[in-house]
Amino acid sequence: MAVTGNGTGAASGIGPLAGVRVVELAGIGPGPFAAMLLADLGADVVRVDRPGGGGLAVDPAHDVTNRGKRSVLLDLKSADGPARVLDLVERADVLIEGFRPGVAERLGVGPADCHARNPRLVYGRMTGWGQEGPLAHTAGHDIAYIAVTGALGMIGNPGGPPAVPANLVGDYAGGSLYLVIGVLAALQHARATGTGQVVDAAIVDGTAHLTAMIHGMMAAGGWQDRRGANLLDGGCPFYGTYETSDGGYMAVGALEQQFYDTFTELLGIADRAPARKDLARWGELREAVAARFRTRTREEWTAVFEGSDACVAPVLSLREAPGHPHLAARGTFTDVGGTVQPAPAPRFSATPAAVTGGPALPGAHTESVAADWDVPALLPKEA
Repeated sequence: MAVTGNGTGAASGIGPLAGVRVVELAGIGPGPFAAMLLADLGADVVRVDRPGGGGLAVDPAHDVTNRGKRSVLLDLKSADGPARVLDLVERADVLIEGFRPGVAERLGVGPADCHARNPRLVYGRMTGWGQEGPLAHTAGHDIAYIAVTGALGMIGNPGGPPAVPANLVGDYAGGSLYLVIGVLAALQHARATGTGQVVDAAIVDGTAHLTAMIHGMMAAGGWQDRRGANLLDGGCPFYGTYETSDGGYMAVGALEQQFYDTFTELLGIADRAPARKDLARWGELREAVAARFRTRTREEWTAVFEGSDACVAPVLSLREAPGHPHLAARGTFTDVGGTVQPAPAPRFSATPAAVTGGPALPGAHTESVAADWDVPALLPKEA
């Protein structure tokens, strides 16, 4: 799927959220990603950018998290900035902000200000520590949030430090996705009752929630509270990664017996692999698997396991992933204005989502938003 666009965005009427209006107060990380998800699903997202920027050092033309949105420039610290935001809020269904607790209130665009203009508004708040608690007003980033929830401590080899999973587990899984879930649930409530509410999406809460199954396994005695000693954290020799002869890696997830049997058969060690249920021999089994993988290249092993139920896959880089035959066939990645990026997910049978434009450039859509949302005060005052 190839889509061209330069951030013209606008209310496309495409996707299950067509007709939903979202105001996004510019921020970085999980807030913009959450708003991107809503835009992907058809919402008309207007991003309120501040003059002079203030985000990460990324060329706005390549900031994929702003795709499909529209942008207006407003200085919330100016005399009329908050009033213009409230004009948008009056016509919106959702607002998303990622300030530290109390900042939106000081700027005059907090929940009370917004609900006074629009009682049906869903006010989504994205923070790391949440709106309350001893650390609520403290700075932080993904790595600190996932550290205190126990999630970071689960990842990595037992003899080394925890492995940092980029900012996927905290910012996006524990943050953005939970904010979107909360916003959609609150939107349903608002439409049923006519009453909006505040959604407090804290990354620490969402990330902790992601560990629910592990806590259950630990309580049942099926998970040790240390790295590299469990079924799903690399401690198991048939659930992990192995280096190939060319320095590549293969990922193995042959947990069930039937898949394990296929795996050892295709790997060529079925006749000499130690019993997989003998935990005392897991080290021996791991070495047997590792030694065998080191005899061929990643491409050769990919061909061996292709199409089988061995649950084995090559470990691809970000640049390689779009070329994987299965992902290419499904259109899992798309090209928007020359930038390869993930396509919208999930998929809908009746209201398919689509990328409607490239990243919104700051302030590029003032006129169209002023017209579509009927907020003429957004337009520059004539001299």
